[in-house]
Amino acid sequence: MTKILIVSDSHGSIAELEKLLEKHGDEVDIMLHCGDSELSVSHPIMERFRAVRGNCDFDSGFPDERLEEAGDRLIFVTHGHRYSVKSSLLNLSYRAKELNADIICFGHSHVLGAEKIDDMLFINPGSILLPRMRKERTYAIIELSGESVYLQVYDIESGEMPDLFSEFTLPK
Repeated sequence: MTKILIVSDSHGSIAELEKLLEKHGDEVDIMLHCGDSELSVSHPIMERFRAVRGNCDFDSGFPDERLEEAGDRLIFVTHGHRYSVKSSLLNLSYRAKELNADIICFGHSHVLGAEKIDDMLFINPGSILLPRMRKERTYAIIELSGESVYLQVYDIESGEMPDLFSEFTLPK
């Protein structure tokens, strides 16, 4: 089983990222940052994250996109601003299909969400600093096991949000 932490839109807050490392650094296999960290690639805390560049990131050392392999799954990580994710997931889904991605992680909207479309799982972990459409400052952890993806959402302050647990099946 592979465990992956997904965070986005921390907007310069080192303290929030440090909390994530304290709480989960030893229990997850991969830590993804979907952009708008507003930190430099060389910042020590960013060494722990596989990060992409968001529209508020000025360090060009971050890639615009990443492909991560986790077991037999391909994870596409992007911020989302280049795909107009605030209005639709259509452009993002086209790119994900080009890459044969199974799981798509993105941010930009600061709105927590998870949706399965055409046997692909789209996850926006919300924002751990400036959430929209809810008060909780959220991030997500997924566990991959065979065809199952277990998604758990957390609030940076109060921890696990059990009412926001979901299980998805992604055929291979």
